[in-house]
Amino acid sequence: MLNPPSMLDVLRIDRHTPVIVQGITGRTGRLHANLMRRYGTRVVGGVAARPGVTEVDGFPVFDSCEAAVAATGAWASLVMVPPDRAAGAVLEAVAAGIRLIVSVTEGIPVHDVLRVRRAVKEAGAVWIGPSSPGIAVPGEAKIGFLPDVSLLPGPLGVMSKSGTLSYEVCFRLARRGIGQSVWVGVGGDMVKGTRFADLVPFFAADEATRAVLVIGEIGGNEEEELAAALRRHGFRKPVFALIAGQHAPEGVTMGHAGALVHGRHGTAAAKRAALEEAGVHVFGTIQDAVEAITQRLSPAATGRGAGGDSP
Repeated sequence: MLNPPSMLDVLRIDRHTPVIVQGITGRTGRLHANLMRRYGTRVVGGVAARPGVTEVDGFPVFDSCEAAVAATGAWASLVMVPPDRAAGAVLEAVAAGIRLIVSVTEGIPVHDVLRVRRAVKEAGAVWIGPSSPGIAVPGEAKIGFLPDVSLLPGPLGVMSKSGTLSYEVCFRLARRGIGQSVWVGVGGDMVKGTRFADLVPFFAADEATRAVLVIGEIGGNEEEELAAALRRHGFRKPVFALIAGQHAPEGVTMGHAGALVHGRHGTAAAKRAALEEAGVHVFGTIQDAVEAITQRLSPAATGRGAGGDSP
C-alpha cells in the first residue's frame, strides 16, 4: 500500500488520492460514490454491503477492505454503513492499513466510538466522524457529501460541527469569491475521532490556509478545548467563529448528540468568552461572520485572488 509521507498530508487529499467506499452496494453508498467521482475524487473501488457483488457502476467491489487495499492501493475510505455495523467497518479499515477514514453514520453507540477511537489512534490513522458530512480540498477531491455548490478553492480553512450551517456559510462566502483550503466536518457527536483542537497543528502548518473558520454550537467543551489549543500553539492566523444555538431555550433537545449543556459549561456565552480570550473573532449571525471574513480575505482587501471562480 502506498502511504502518504506524513500525517499532515493525510488531510490534504487531492485528485490522486485513492479512495474506497465501504458500503458501496447500498443505495446511499452507491449514490455518493458516483457524486464523489463526478466531483473529481479518485474512487478506486468499494467494499460490498452484501456478498457476491464484484462491480457497481464501473467501480470494482471487494469482499473486504484488505482485498480492496491490496488491489487498489487505497489509503482513504468513506464508511457508509448502518450504525450497528459502523464500528466494525472502521476497525476493518484500520486493520487493512487505511490512513484516513471518514464515517457519516449517526447513532453509533458511544462505547463503540471510544473503542474505535483508541484503535485508530494506536494505528496512527485519522478518523473523521462519526456523523460527519466529510472532508474536502475544493478543486481537488472530497470524501463525503459536502455540497459542490459550497465548495470553492481558496484560503479559508474550515472546521465544523454543524453540516447544514457550514454549507450555508461557505456557500455565501463562495458567492463572494472566497473559498476553502481544506474543509473538515468533524461531526456533532460528543465523542468523535477528530476534534477541533486536533486540527490546530494541521491548519497552522498548511501553507494554503491563510485564515480559519470554526462552525461550532452549544454543548460540550470542544470550542473551549480549541481555544486552549490555539493559545498553546501560538496560532498566528486569523480565526473566525460562529456558534449555533445561542438562542436555544433552556431544556430544549438539540439535534446533535453532543449539544449537551451542563450548568454554565457548554453555553454560547462560555464558548464565546474562551474563544475571544484566545484572539478568535466570534460572531452571532451568519451575515456578520460572512461580512467580516469578506473584509479580511476578499481579493480587493488582500490585493490577490481568493482562488477559483464563484459558483
